[in-house]
Amino acid sequence: MAAAAAVAGSLLLTVGCSSSGSSSASGTASGGTNWATAASVSAGGGMNALVAAAKKEGTLNVITLPSNWANYGTIMKDFTAKYGIKINDANPDGSSQDELNAVNQLKGQDRAPDVLDVGTAFAVKGAQSGVLAPYKVATWDNIPADAKDANGQWFADYGGYVAIGYDSAKVKTPPASFADLLKPAYKNQVAINGNPTQASAAFSAVFASALANGGSLDNIAPGVAYFKKLHSVGNFVPVTASAATMQSGQTPIIVWWDYLLASEIGPSVKDLKIVIPSDASYAAYYDQAISKYAPHPAAARLWEEYLYSTTGQNLWLQGEARPIELSTLVKNGTVDQAAYKALPPAPAGSVTFPTQAQQSAAENIVAQQWSSVIG
Repeated sequence: MAAAAAVAGSLLLTVGCSSSGSSSASGTASGGTNWATAASVSAGGGMNALVAAAKKEGTLNVITLPSNWANYGTIMKDFTAKYGIKINDANPDGSSQDELNAVNQLKGQDRAPDVLDVGTAFAVKGAQSGVLAPYKVATWDNIPADAKDANGQWFADYGGYVAIGYDSAKVKTPPASFADLLKPAYKNQVAINGNPTQASAAFSAVFASALANGGSLDNIAPGVAYFKKLHSVGNFVPVTASAATMQSGQTPIIVWWDYLLASEIGPSVKDLKIVIPSDASYAAYYDQAISKYAPHPAAARLWEEYLYSTTGQNLWLQGEARPIELSTLVKNGTVDQAAYKALPPAPAGSVTFPTQAQQSAAENIVAQQWSSVIG
């Protein structure tokens, strides 16, 4: 257990949450630039050209972005106010897999997604299947090399730590670790935010529990075994956990991202407490990507430039998430100090990233074994 905790303490995993049909026309909306293939803003003729082309398209299709997830409600509102571009947010409560499904199923349609925000396992899957467009934002060099695809098909955006959130009005004995959650006191109380073969946050909860139970970056199987045991002792509730399920008492304990527990559950559950498990400090980033089939390719690229600007990074920070360029903001003195100081202290230890091979292997194991958990 001590060895697993040491490994977990040093881990930062990258995982890792619909309009105009003039795709070809909008791709060449400014100065003959084909924004559908532009791999950077400079390659397309500069920021002014990009803004002009995006405004001409007038619409951006995003998917699976709840308004209270990492401050996305404010981010979308501010983007529209700044550029006059309407945002369509499809399936806000969907999963990373739903996003990839939409790219494939809606290809060629006006309502197809322009951009994605997915866990790394799904970003890698999208890149391997050839549905993502290479693009490097202007601040590309500020994103760590191991937090992005070398060709620009996906790149980390924001992250946090897997944590245990519980309603202290209903849970009288505070849990502090994954080991604690196996105790009889938590019968029919523990949940995650969905199926880990579909949702990256749930996948990360499994990875965190693996590290707490002798697993490693090369071995997520102990995490699946842990949840199987959690179910066998009657503590695991196999539903998609949310603020509503915690409020109702169906899932008074939820294993989820610390920033989402704070932003999505906190406003509805006044007695919410959040703790990073003592036996597995596990963190992860989500990733941005642009669909190869984006119906609004210029707006998609402008959206990414906005998210990776100082303004966009600080907006994520204000949502209690840790933006990928946080260290640059701090170094440059451009960080929102109030939001930065409001973050809970990160667990001690350096951070490392798994290889894509390790990530894919873990995903395959979960896909093969998860059905046995509640089988």
